[in-house]
Amino acid sequence: MRRAVLALGLVLAAPLLAGAPAAAATPAETFVSDNIQKGLLILRDNKLSAVQRREQFKALLIGLVDTRRVALYTLGQYRKSASPADIDAFAVAFQNYTSAAYQTYLSKYTNQTLKVTGSTQRNPTDFVVHSQLIDPGSNQQPAQVDFRVRTDQGKPVLVDVAYEGVWLSLAQRDQFVNFLGQNNGNIRTLISHLSEMAVNLGKPSN
Repeated sequence: MRRAVLALGLVLAAPLLAGAPAAAATPAETFVSDNIQKGLLILRDNKLSAVQRREQFKALLIGLVDTRRVALYTLGQYRKSASPADIDAFAVAFQNYTSAAYQTYLSKYTNQTLKVTGSTQRNPTDFVVHSQLIDPGSNQQPAQVDFRVRTDQGKPVLVDVAYEGVWLSLAQRDQFVNFLGQNNGNIRTLISHLSEMAVNLGKPSN
């Protein structure tokens, strides 16, 4: 469980840390490319302290990703039986874990670049932005990264990312539902698990 969820955090972090792609042709593409550039500017600003960079990057992520929507989706069928208090607590724990996971893997992706190659409109408020993640120091073929952007809440938000065809929210939902199935559907146990991982991710590495 731990390794799989950490892997998801790692992959989710990659697109936001990539280089600026080519000029976007649609609003959804512009939303993705602009926020990638904002993230890079924060990470490369040597005038900021480490704490300032971390806090500014976290604020960017919170504004970019609809973490509550994603969090509720990952609960699967357990969302229906959860109390409002548990739902709220889980959404906060999920956001904290996601932010910690992004921050943990920052340095591993600073040399990669992301090229937006187009987008697909699924319906009037649902878009998938297609891109390639390129590692200039590798001979491997670029990885395909897709961003799902929704605009049904008045502004664009990122709700999912696919790495080589694997949608992360689907994979994460499978992990969480499996965890809850092994723990009598106790969402508080999952909250504690995510909170513990967030703390461990925030610890400096040796």
